[in-house]
This record gives sequence, structure tokens and C-alpha cells, in this order.
Amino acid sequence: MSDLARNLASRLRHFFGDRRRAERFKVSLPVRVTLVAEPHRSAPPQSIQGHTLDVSSSGIAVIVPAIRIAGDYLAGEDRKLEIRLQLPSGDIAIETKPVRYERLEEEETTLGYLIGMTIASMTEADREVYKSYLATLVHR
Repeated sequence: MSDLARNLASRLRHFFGDRRRAERFKVSLPVRVTLVAEPHRSAPPQSIQGHTLDVSSSGIAVIVPAIRIAGDYLAGEDRKLEIRLQLPSGDIAIETKPVRYERLEEEETTLGYLIGMTIASMTEADREVYKSYLATLVHR
């Protein structure tokens, strides 16, 4: 999808309303985004630093300075990303699947790329830590 079409889709979402089911919480937390290693690759996985825009029980939106890591497209089809999320109680790892991205325009407060992801999996221990963190956001 072209940047123009992606930008238009984003603006329409704001105009017609958001159809997401899980409540999203605006919070900026440090993240490290890593491409999940593919079986046919011998090179170690590459990472990029960023921060969250919002989090929910089913997804996460992050802002990163680039949409590629060492030539690999972060939002490619069938791509899996590991998010290392720095919570106040410690780091957790979340395997995600990107569902959308958009380049942030110059008039935005942050330059870079917004990547929206669904949560694919995480360990039970990390899931409990994450759920506990989300519960603290409900009561703010």
C-alpha cells in the first residue's frame, strides 16, 4: 500500500471512528523491536529502538525511527517481530505481527514510523506481568 493510501486510511479511521475492541492506553514506554529469526537465515537478528504510542490487551503501537533494519522491512507480509517492552516492573518479550504502518509527517510531534501490531504470543509469566500493568492503567 502506498504512503498516500495508508495516510488516507489512517485519517478515515479518525473520522469514522475506531473499530478496535480492546481499550487502548496512551503510554510511552521504551521498546526494542527485533525481527524474529527466519529458519533459512544464518545472520543474527537485527534490532531497532523505539517507544510505544499505545498499548492494549490485544495489540501495541510503536514509533521507530526507520521502517527497515539492515534492508529488512519491519512491516512486511508474514513478518513477525519480537517486542522487548520495558515496563516499570521489568522487561517482557512479546511476539507480534504487524498489521499496519504509517510514516509520521513533519507536523507530527515525533518523526519516524508508527507500526500497529497484534499480539501473537508471549510466555504465561510475561502475560501476567503485562495484564497487571494494563490493570494499573485502567485505574489512572
